[in-house]
Amino acid sequence: MKIPLFPLETVLFPGTALPLHIFEDSYREMIGECLAEKKAFGVVRAQQESLALVGCTAKIVRVLERYPDGRLYILCEGAQRFEIESLDESRSFLQADVDFFQDEGAAASRPEREECAALHFETLHLAGYEGPVMHLDLSGPVAFQLADALPSDLGFKQQLLGSRSDAERTAQLKEFYEEMLPRLRTAKSDSGAARSWGPVA
Repeated sequence: MKIPLFPLETVLFPGTALPLHIFEDSYREMIGECLAEKKAFGVVRAQQESLALVGCTAKIVRVLERYPDGRLYILCEGAQRFEIESLDESRSFLQADVDFFQDEGAAASRPEREECAALHFETLHLAGYEGPVMHLDLSGPVAFQLADALPSDLGFKQQLLGSRSDAERTAQLKEFYEEMLPRLRTAKSDSGAARSWGPVA
């Protein structure tokens, strides 16, 4: 299947939000077609001179703002993951023939999801990260939601996007938190000790 592509320095996950400012002529044309035909476009991570092979389609939820000069602010949501088979540069915007894929095998268990979520929120708290309040439904997979809010490098997020196992993704996230937390806890403890002693003259 051929879809339009929007290369960005980000990783979009299924079910997560993506606000976009559309100002370049080629992408105005692309988004205009997507709106008129009610179709999605692919978001793929731009990597220096290349593109990641795995991306995620973005469906346009709504147009937040239209400007007289043609610029748009839109709100999108991640939908289906895909793997790029070939690129098509025949139009003003990039297109690609893609294969869609889904997870294989069993999902993480509820206790595993709960443990991963608890580690996630402790990591963000100790790191001093202040983001929007997240509402999780732990009755189903939550790894993509957690990964979207993760202050980590895009390489790790790209790896999670390409994983075809929710259980594997959840385990990878858990390992990430368990590696980060000892350092964050130590830093928090040292900071607390310094405050208890007060300033040193």
